[in-house]
Amino acid sequence: MNMPISQSMKPTFHLLLGFALASCGPVEQGPPAGVDLILTNGKVLTVDADFSIHDTVVVDDGLIVATGDASLLQRYAAPEVVDLQGKLLMPGFVDSHTHIRGRPNHYIDLTEAGSVTEIQQLVRAKAAEVGAGNWVTGYGWSEDQLTEGRRPLRDDLDAAAPDNPVILTRAGGHSAVSNSMALELAEVTPDTPDPEGGVIERNPDGSLNGVIRERQYIVSRLVPDATPGELIESLEVNLNDLLSDGITSIIDASKAPAEYAMWESLYETAGLPLPRAALQFQWHDPPAIAAVKARVGDGNEMLRIGPIKVFADGGFTGPAAFTKEPYHNQGDYRGYLDMPEEDLIAHLNEIHDAGWQMGIHAIGDAAIELVAATLADALERNPHPDHRHFLNHFSMRPSDATMELMAAHEIAITQQPNFTYTLEGRYVENLDGWRLQHNNPLRSPMDAGVTVAISSDILPIGPMVGLYAAITRKGMTGAVYAAEEAITMEEAIRAYTATGAWLLFEEDVKGSLEPGKYADMIVLSDDLLNIDPERIMDVEVEQTWLAGELVYQR
Repeated sequence: MNMPISQSMKPTFHLLLGFALASCGPVEQGPPAGVDLILTNGKVLTVDADFSIHDTVVVDDGLIVATGDASLLQRYAAPEVVDLQGKLLMPGFVDSHTHIRGRPNHYIDLTEAGSVTEIQQLVRAKAAEVGAGNWVTGYGWSEDQLTEGRRPLRDDLDAAAPDNPVILTRAGGHSAVSNSMALELAEVTPDTPDPEGGVIERNPDGSLNGVIRERQYIVSRLVPDATPGELIESLEVNLNDLLSDGITSIIDASKAPAEYAMWESLYETAGLPLPRAALQFQWHDPPAIAAVKARVGDGNEMLRIGPIKVFADGGFTGPAAFTKEPYHNQGDYRGYLDMPEEDLIAHLNEIHDAGWQMGIHAIGDAAIELVAATLADALERNPHPDHRHFLNHFSMRPSDATMELMAAHEIAITQQPNFTYTLEGRYVENLDGWRLQHNNPLRSPMDAGVTVAISSDILPIGPMVGLYAAITRKGMTGAVYAAEEAITMEEAIRAYTATGAWLLFEEDVKGSLEPGKYADMIVLSDDLLNIDPERIMDVEVEQTWLAGELVYQR
């Protein structure tokens, strides 16, 4: 938990040198100007248009005043001067597609689970805690991280909690496994037809194995709502934790308009420092969205309304991404659109015509090409200058013509190169050949002229995995996938900072360390521009500054 750091807690290299600096010798322009903070003797990545590198940054009233060389120490004086001791300082990460939640008491975090046996132990303990008959939920398991090399299934959960309904969602959120009691309560039987856009998995004998892809809501809808107190307390902690990863701004996807008030309350009363956030609403209740917009406008510098979120298809953790060719060794199965094609086209046009920016979940190549063509048609029919529509994920590489169409209509991307690493097993199982190699492309859309941001989608949320995969194209096994799709570290840093701010129409206030912008900065343990790529994931965030305040110290 990242608590505000008092002066007495500051590390020894925070030197109070104001008096000494004021007596460094005559300065032609008069006495040094007083400011709040100076950080010097570092490698300061401004991430401006030229990717300028300096050694000193001056901050006042939460904003960058100047960056440059050590001569700034003669022009400005501050009560606090930080000796960076040669460390790299850069803008805080802007995670332009992620999901941060408050969690109820019946929830289990499974992101660190290493085996099906460990998952069973966690379920068993939670069932004892909540009592027989009460729900147990969880999120974050991945068969690629389990020693058994397989998914937890219905029988595993039955053995762990026979007297509790249980549903556990896979990392990525595109499938979940339920036990027998949960399936019975939801009236899901071997005879239940697959819901539109989803799959109810069955064993060879026709019995249910407990896994539902994409439409697990047919079970999870029965889980009781958490109390506001439960959610807001854990949400505060989860948001605060982002600062230790150097994330100072997020776009949080898939929110209902009613949730905005809870986030407002948290940001008004939080006892912990929190990153800046923009919430993406789904277009299920346009009047409710309009009511929030009328009440808060664009929001404020800490909390605001973001783009509208739309789901075009499923994901590879199902798998249910909508592909042009069938999945590897799965007959003619090509995944699904989230809604019938004509409904999706109408949906996108309705939101565009209402004047909203969109961030559209599109993972399969068929979904990407359909969405890009629909947006291009909408923009030609009803031009919106500087619309900044973008695709979330863009996992499978579409045709060159589609990328050229996107560039021509300024349709951007926020992609998760960390998927190349963490979802390698899912890709290898479901894709093959050229489309496996070129999954999560970066170089080709950039070269086509498409604006590309980088984000995490929490798989995992730590930016170092994304940076590593973006420049190495390596999966967890060490295999390299289409090395020609790699980008440089400079490009990756810009995509994870300045471009993310651009997606939010906030490039004038954040995303780089330029005068007039927020002093949202991080200090790293190693120099990302001159590090062995195999050590990138070992780089740690040593400090995080938000509006010139130290909000995290390792």
